[in-house]
Amino acid sequence: MDTAGASHHPHNELPDDNVPPAGPACDGRRPRKRGQGELEAQILAILRSANGPATAGWVQEHLDGDLAYTTVITILSRLYAKKYVTRARQGRSYTWTSASDEAGLAALRMRRVLDGERDREAVLARFVSALSPGDEERLRALLAQTTEKDED
Repeated sequence: MDTAGASHHPHNELPDDNVPPAGPACDGRRPRKRGQGELEAQILAILRSANGPATAGWVQEHLDGDLAYTTVITILSRLYAKKYVTRARQGRSYTWTSASDEAGLAALRMRRVLDGERDREAVLARFVSALSPGDEERLRALLAQTTEKDED
């Protein structure tokens, strides 16, 4: 495998005078740490804004801040393992697409949490008892609609 050009990326180049760029990482302060899941959420939002499948390079260009290409690939791979994104082979790499809209991804996260619990009934009971009256009404209406569709 030819690795000579593999690490070449425009964001990795120093300016012509070979002086590293100034910024929080260079002035003695640490860059702000992202919250858990924040980067995944940003990448999913970027993928949803794309007009079709996107490359990791395209995602990297649309992220706020300097993030290594390999980090973008790692996050996309984690999202793929969680089934939050799909991918299709294009040449030697992949194009990536969000698997669902925001509501669908939230529902998938909720389902994953429920699937990880031993006592599903207890978890569902606690979930329902913690709902606001308005959300409980919405849930009951949605369940009634689902039941009606199943009976048809």
